[in-house]
Amino acid sequence: MKELYPLIFKRKSFHLFRNNKTKEYHKDFNTITNLELDEIYAKFQTITPLIKDIKVDIKIVKEFETNSKRGAEYAILFYSEKKENYLQNIGFIGEILDLYLVDKNIGTLWYGVGKTKDTKYNGLEFVTMMLICKVPKDSFRKDMFASKRKEVSKMWSGSKYLDIANIVRFAPSSCNTQPWKVLEKANILEVYRFKKEGKRGIMPEGRVIYQNLIDIGIFFCFTLIVLDHFNIPYKYKVLPDSEDNKDELSLDFEIEIIE
Repeated sequence: MKELYPLIFKRKSFHLFRNNKTKEYHKDFNTITNLELDEIYAKFQTITPLIKDIKVDIKIVKEFETNSKRGAEYAILFYSEKKENYLQNIGFIGEILDLYLVDKNIGTLWYGVGKTKDTKYNGLEFVTMMLICKVPKDSFRKDMFASKRKEVSKMWSGSKYLDIANIVRFAPSSCNTQPWKVLEKANILEVYRFKKEGKRGIMPEGRVIYQNLIDIGIFFCFTLIVLDHFNIPYKYKVLPDSEDNKDELSLDFEIEIIE
């Protein structure tokens, strides 16, 4: 996934797809072509998932076929079997697709409150959606480090891999909740997820944990991309969902650095 690394610095979440000068929505922009739509479907089929035995699929529809009114052109609907860690898996796969779209100058927004009438597709359950729209090249992020994120000290415990920490903290998350914490232990990176419930921005109470499971998959995708960039060999373990206990943190992933 090394080729995705430069796109981390370029990507941004487009909360509204409109021209900042004219205030018009995507009518001012070039449209996503049918060929590009076909290429998105083709790219999705090539993505190596986090968990290989979970069936997944996507369907691309016009934004007006969903409840979104953000000025996007299309919505990518993600579908999955409901199995252990299926939400983390969708976050991981979807973020690879997200960065691919950035490379094509297609703006994106993970839209966690998105709804569709197509709740089932090819026998799979609707999980979440990503809004997309062709945008001008200069619309993307110019200085990632100017965006608001937790300080490294608040999301990373340890000192050996701070260069990695300073990049992965910019992973997107629902309402910018950034529900992650990484702990260095010798040659192990433990990736935790905060499980605190409650309303977050436009995210209704009861939906937050669901979205954070997707978010931690996104964060894990960023982490592996950055490890690959720095040529750090590793192997990882995806741990079972642990929503039954009352702990504040859930250990979701372990990454063993091979030295």
